[in-house]
Amino acid sequence: MRVLTGIQASGKLHIGNYFGAMKPMIELQEEHELFTFIANYHSLTTSKDAATLRQFTIDAAVDYLSLGIDPEKTTFWVQSHVPEVLELYWILSKFTPMGLLERAHSYKDKVARGIPASHALFSYPVLMAADILILDTQKVPVGKDQIQHVEMTRDIAIKFNNEYGELFTLPEHMVQEDVATIPGIDGQKMSKSYDNAIDLFMDEKPLQKRCNKIISTSTPLGEPLEYEECHIYNLAALFLNEEQKQELRERYKSGKEGYGHFKKYLKELIWEELAEAREKRAYYLDHMDEVNDILEQGAKKARKIADAKMEKVRDAVGLL
Repeated sequence: MRVLTGIQASGKLHIGNYFGAMKPMIELQEEHELFTFIANYHSLTTSKDAATLRQFTIDAAVDYLSLGIDPEKTTFWVQSHVPEVLELYWILSKFTPMGLLERAHSYKDKVARGIPASHALFSYPVLMAADILILDTQKVPVGKDQIQHVEMTRDIAIKFNNEYGELFTLPEHMVQEDVATIPGIDGQKMSKSYDNAIDLFMDEKPLQKRCNKIISTSTPLGEPLEYEECHIYNLAALFLNEEQKQELRERYKSGKEGYGHFKKYLKELIWEELAEAREKRAYYLDHMDEVNDILEQGAKKARKIADAKMEKVRDAVGLL
């Protein structure tokens, strides 16, 4: 089964990104034909300067390779290295009713948060549809807030197919129902915009300082601690199996340890989980030629598929 995921080039990754999207995505490559791209065209909707976007694009490539994207199993490239997607984006615009885009929740939410309204932001779902359809994607892993975009892709593809024949595969969304909201150090959803995130690749001392800032109650040492609503516990549980979670709950109930002990324990869990990734990251940063080669080879594979699809699309709509 062909699965497609896109990665926004938006800066440092955090624990919420890792458990909410990255780890599940990397697991997909073991069972499916996974295609993953760095969505730098999409990032233009919020990017403020060229140098930052270039750096964020490289950072995303290095981070995802470090965390487990295997170029032997996954086709991995930068979106702008397959420019055919923009040609398809324009053609699909003809089959996209204005009313469909006006109903997009994501556009309304972003404008409400202060992102300037623009044609690029408004037509974002059409470019996403082009990303998906140009590769004959069958499944698209998304968060619940992105389901609508996959449904819009299907609507656009159906309108095109009704006029020109079954050229496009109708994709289906994949949603991980069991992924809970990852809390930040203040208990809200972890997000860079809330300044409450724990970055993945912090040095050890800054990581401990960040964990120490997690909000907790003032229960005195010696009294049992509540774990159900504890942000420290909820973060630590992400790294543990059921037996380990039970052991941690017993430690909370014993009253022998305070929140400071559990903050240190959380830091150790994070540090151990990412040990191999830190080593890989250091390697890739010293061997950027390998990173660039991986992206180039991925783009060649994706572009071969895109070229074949676009030949059929151009012929169908009458482009010379």
